[in-house]
Amino acid sequence: MKRREDVLRPELDALKCELASEVLRSSGRLRLRVTGWSMVPTIFPGDTIVIEHAGSERVNKGDIVLFHRDRRLFVHRVSGKTGSAGDLRIITQGDGMRRPDPPVAGSQLLGKVSLVVREGRCQEPAKTMGLSGRAVAALVRRSSSAARVIVGVHQMGRELQGA
Repeated sequence: MKRREDVLRPELDALKCELASEVLRSSGRLRLRVTGWSMVPTIFPGDTIVIEHAGSERVNKGDIVLFHRDRRLFVHRVSGKTGSAGDLRIITQGDGMRRPDPPVAGSQLLGKVSLVVREGRCQEPAKTMGLSGRAVAALVRRSSSAARVIVGVHQMGRELQGA
């Protein structure tokens, strides 16, 4: 028997997608708290991101974008574009993910991450990762255990700073 949360989860995810789309269309800006690990080490669970409305023509390689697919929201880095003006597709991949995502259609793109807020500090996301970031990302891609340790250590640091 399915739990109530499991039945409602897809509906709640779909509602979040609709609300995010509407807020970006109406105000041009949206703040979201990150829950996933796919962008570690650039963005950690618990970070807040600020997204600016942007169409596919305004995003470039290295930008971090918000898109929706299968009634869920994703934040991944642009690794390229394919297709023509009428059918432009964006190629994305999470920094901590082994493989690129299926191409993102323009209709799925919601916006571009303009700021990452961590522990009260705002920073613009870099277009590329430095050497240490690339090393951590490679470790995260290879081992889910390593990813859990890295996220756990990061969370402990947050808790110690807040104490």
